[in-house]
Amino acid sequence: MTETILSLEGVTKRYSGQAAVSGFDLAVNRGQITGFLGPNGAGKTTSLRIALGIIKPDDGKVRLFGQYPKAAILQRVGFLPEERGIYKKMKAEDVIIFFGRMKGMTMTAARKAARDGLERFGLGGEARKKIKEMSKGMAQKVQIIATLAHDPEFIILDEPFSGLDPVNQKMLEEMIRDEAKRGKTILFSTHVMEHAERLCDQIVLISKGRKVFDGGLPQALSQVPRRVVIETASDHDLRQVLGALGAVEAQTAPEGLKGWTIELAAGSDAQDVLKACVEGGVRLARFEPMRAHLHDAFVELVETSNREAV
Repeated sequence: MTETILSLEGVTKRYSGQAAVSGFDLAVNRGQITGFLGPNGAGKTTSLRIALGIIKPDDGKVRLFGQYPKAAILQRVGFLPEERGIYKKMKAEDVIIFFGRMKGMTMTAARKAARDGLERFGLGGEARKKIKEMSKGMAQKVQIIATLAHDPEFIILDEPFSGLDPVNQKMLEEMIRDEAKRGKTILFSTHVMEHAERLCDQIVLISKGRKVFDGGLPQALSQVPRRVVIETASDHDLRQVLGALGAVEAQTAPEGLKGWTIELAAGSDAQDVLKACVEGGVRLARFEPMRAHLHDAFVELVETSNREAV
């Protein structure tokens, strides 16, 4: 039976009468990588703070490892907040040791975790450097190491890729995969879809404080209309050639060609479009079924939610 590590049920939080989160449900299961997605200001950080007991909801129920999030339960969690905050006058190794000790580690264990973590992230030679002497990206890696130092069961990362260059973003993705392989449960928020698309077992999308999607990546991508891009070397009007197979829009194309984008109708597929073009005598220079990406699903779901809210 699947174990739910974090459960939010009907959670609402208001500020000055305005709902930051409204009737929000979330279930994070053991061993999953869950991507918590949404535009800036959608309610992601508020939801995570409620999950950790940092702020109390006005309505709804929160359960972390089956209990209300109290101090003893939070020892099993590693949390990287969106607002990065570590002591700038402290040395990198000392920062990690400090946070490890706060989580109940012995000095010996905390020091070993600090040194191992710094080596893992390519900062072995920076252990005695003060945070204020480091770049923003280096300081952020120190805070990530501190988040993981006590080997938490449940890792919560709020916008963890923010401020990292592409090389370090890749390193963080590898770290998340490694932790998942070790059986850890991971929840991270982001508004950059590429990371979630590469990493996640579960996708949860929030917009204007309300959940608009919760499911796997294939289910999310199925929300995107299927499209085909065509460039032709003939004067045919594809609107007439394709009929009811899809909605056809003219697009820019290289000189001497005509460009089209076809949004496939329900029950139609790319092969039907190709067959109609061949039978209609259309000279094709390009025929490309477009692969859906999570970014496309994100835009589609948020725009649909916004229209329904009007």
